[in-house]
Order: sequence, then C-alpha cells, then structure tokens
Amino acid sequence: MGRPKESFRRKLDDGKTLSVAIFPTKKDPTAEVISIQVQNYEDEIWKNFGKIAIYRSPEGKYSQLPDRERQSE
Repeated sequence: MGRPKESFRRKLDDGKTLSVAIFPTKKDPTAEVISIQVQNYEDEIWKNFGKIAIYRSPEGKYSQLPDRERQSE
C-alpha cells in the first residue's frame, strides 16, 4: 500500500498499541484508506489483535473494506 500520508500511535493501558494510518489510494489520490489496528510488539515482531480498514471515496462516503485474512481462509 505504500507509505501513509499520516499515522498516529497510542500506547494502551494493557501495553498494546493502537495505531491509525491514512493512505492515499493508487487509482485516485483524492480517496483514502484509513487503517486502524491494535498490536503488540512481542518476540521482535508486531502481532495484530484487531484491525479494520475503511475506504473514503473522493465524494466523502465511507465504507468498510473486507478483511484480507478472512478472504484467504
């Protein structure tokens, strides 16, 4: 997906990290994908505990994107 336009992180009380990143889309730079994740850095790798991706169209409409991991099951 490339580098995010913006990204934010906050450490949660349980030690996990909440992160939000906003990416431009390849087809239309005025559209965006917003990625939200809860992660923990363990054994030198990031482990995901939950995530969601949201598409914002050029017109400003929002929709949830399908989970890639669930699609491959």
